[in-house]
Amino acid sequence: MSPARQAAFHILMRVEGGAWASELLLAHTRDLDSRDAGLAREIVFGCLRFQAQLDFLLALHARRRLDTEVRIALRMGVYQIRCLDRVPGHAAVSESVELVKSAGLRSAAGLVNAVLRRVGGEPAKWPDRATELSCPTWLLDRWDERFGREIADGIARAFLQPPEAYVAASGRVQDIGSQSIVPLLELQPGETFLDVCAAPGNKTAQALEAGVQAIACDVHAHRLRALQDLNCRRVALDATRPLPFTTQFDKVLVDAPCSGTGTLGRNPEIKWRLRASDLDELHARQVSILRNALEHVKPGGAIVYSTCSLEREENEDVIAEIGGEWQISQRIPGRDPGDGFFAALLRL
Repeated sequence: MSPARQAAFHILMRVEGGAWASELLLAHTRDLDSRDAGLAREIVFGCLRFQAQLDFLLALHARRRLDTEVRIALRMGVYQIRCLDRVPGHAAVSESVELVKSAGLRSAAGLVNAVLRRVGGEPAKWPDRATELSCPTWLLDRWDERFGREIADGIARAFLQPPEAYVAASGRVQDIGSQSIVPLLELQPGETFLDVCAAPGNKTAQALEAGVQAIACDVHAHRLRALQDLNCRRVALDATRPLPFTTQFDKVLVDAPCSGTGTLGRNPEIKWRLRASDLDELHARQVSILRNALEHVKPGGAIVYSTCSLEREENEDVIAEIGGEWQISQRIPGRDPGDGFFAALLRL
């Protein structure tokens, strides 16, 4: 059995249980050759990005309830048959059959074989917009209201494509939208800088290039290990509570934990997990973090609040609750290069 497909199957099973595809791909393809690692990555992200389309096709040809292992093996097979020209159809079928056998479901091998042999590569007539764009209806409805239908369609279509890779001046791989946040603070050499939600450290690395004296914080101590190569202090803290500093800082960055709806191209599992009700909880947390951070900005200093979310609850509604004259900028996938980002600058 192909090591690439074995890895992809294992990863997709773990993602179904709540794990993150990007992290698992790093761990489980490290020992594969580059070709197998690339195929595993293609299958994993392809299945997650196009999940609604794949499940619609499966429902046409498998009119029964499917075990999770069978459903994932079938998604993998359908994606390879329909989307990967370099993969022979017979290989996609036989490998998917072997996956369900290895998962202890030999009785489902005939079903997998039959379904994949019926699924062709011809264009499909999708039943609705949500299936065609492989995006939940509730998200599309929100984006329609917020941006208009044309832009909403552009956002969803952009998320079906692999994101471009960008490298920052620091040498770190960092989305071009993410790179646009720190420059808003106009950092100067010698200034003190607090990064309240720093991990994985890309924005802290950007700030250090300006010659600032930085402190990087995160709620998870283990995530701060990614910043070990940076010349700055690292502090584990829960920023929803008052910050443990007795001083104020010239510049403060709050790149807040968020839903991540601006990053569905690189984190496609989010669109199948997120619920509208999650946004209220995130909003409350973001307001708490921003209020606490504001207490540590010097008079005459500046603070930037940012998210990689497209949702109003996490963006405009947060700074409206805080108050003040914020300067707002936003990047929208499909219109702007890179991930979706919201940023607001306040000068004190």
